[in-house]
Amino acid sequence: MLAGSSMAPRGDLFAAIDLGATSGRVIVGEVDGERITATECSRFENRPVRVGGLLQWDVLSLWADATAGLARAAAENPGIRSVAVDTWGVDVALTRGERLLGNPVHYRDTRTDAVIEQVHALVPPEELFSRAGVQPASINTIYQLVAEQSGGLIDAADGALLMPDVFSYWFTGERIAERTMASTTGLLSAETGDWDRGLLEKVSIPADLFARVVPAGTRLGPIRDDVAADIGLASSIDVVATAAHDTAAAAVATPLPSRGGVFVSCGTWGLIGVERDRPLLGAAAFAAGVTNERGLDDRYLVMRNGMGLWILSETLRGWDATDELTELLARATALGDAVPVFDVEDPRFQIPGDMPARIAAWCEEHGVAPPQGRVAIVRSIIESLAHALAASAHEIGRLTDEPVTQINIVGGGSRNELLCARVADHAGVPVYAGPNEATALGSLLVQARTAGTVNGTVDDLRAIVTRTIAPRQHLPGARHDDARSRAERSAR
Repeated sequence: MLAGSSMAPRGDLFAAIDLGATSGRVIVGEVDGERITATECSRFENRPVRVGGLLQWDVLSLWADATAGLARAAAENPGIRSVAVDTWGVDVALTRGERLLGNPVHYRDTRTDAVIEQVHALVPPEELFSRAGVQPASINTIYQLVAEQSGGLIDAADGALLMPDVFSYWFTGERIAERTMASTTGLLSAETGDWDRGLLEKVSIPADLFARVVPAGTRLGPIRDDVAADIGLASSIDVVATAAHDTAAAAVATPLPSRGGVFVSCGTWGLIGVERDRPLLGAAAFAAGVTNERGLDDRYLVMRNGMGLWILSETLRGWDATDELTELLARATALGDAVPVFDVEDPRFQIPGDMPARIAAWCEEHGVAPPQGRVAIVRSIIESLAHALAASAHEIGRLTDEPVTQINIVGGGSRNELLCARVADHAGVPVYAGPNEATALGSLLVQARTAGTVNGTVDDLRAIVTRTIAPRQHLPGARHDDARSRAERSAR
């Protein structure tokens, strides 16, 4: 039965281990072919650790928390048919034999800054984009692996696994590279959907480090008996390589119209885009910061990768006020929009640290009075993020020659009513918020299709979400033109 329910399930049960940059959760979903329901069984923190000058993921703690959550979910919901893991993109673990050579390094670590020019001397950024379809950025796996060359880890390794594939390997012993996740690396061909061996050769990364690429929905087999015993499962469960990049999974569960709808997957990052049959390449797309990542069924997510809730989360962390967010947002809503709008994409906001001080510095550099007090700072962050998301949505519409008629916000940002309302105001189009747990729902639906519980295309899977969950509508207010023009003046 679903956790907290006394009724026997009517449909099939599946489990999603959804790992985000700040937290993880285990969610059990019931799918009956027409509807989907989901219950969170476990939630835990994801805290990176700085050791030896490197910001690293505590992957063993994540494994312990995720498997404990899965064991609890299975005990409360007998008959779970499969489990799948999704995570953020780009980060990679180097292996030798069955062991990690170290914790995966966090994408926000600055070690890659030193190798960007080195990589671009070998492969110009325009060529990187034309080959992989991914916007060159210091977080990308290609730069991370080149940064590891100087320390000898590449020479010592015989394998490289992306984050969700590490968990799938530990569960099953199968080494794979799920395609939606592999597409975040900057090393996957935008045309073939396989590793670009020519590119790997140019940057001296051995191609045989990488596992075979498999499509989302591939059944990997049951959890190994010894692993099931270790984590306390009474019976084994199948493992599926879902759309393992959290953005791709979220896109599966985003109720989009066929044309004119832009999705915003808003968590730590803000991914703004559309789904298409072909990548958007060329000089204009490169100059506009477009990135093309794989979605379910080899569709392409044509996106701009921007700021999400990171600045707000880091600000609350610095204040030790994470539990005060609801009150701060209520007071920020009442405060009104007479606050500065700053450039959330300024590189200073990408790394951990004192965000309010950086906001004040940005404002002073641009001749703008900085926000005073916590409530004004929160409102300034929301206002600035809303402006950036709205501007990116319209830029995607311009590049794809499809004017934006609505924006669908999913993920953690969809819970933030002030943010959603202000995106509507800045964009001048309706915003539909939800589902909040789009990533987990997408993962569950991919598993259900693999099991044969449901059939059809990604649009058929979306229809199941639409029948189950009604998004909340936010219409642009009468002052949306003023908001847009004032934001543009403030962000110059």
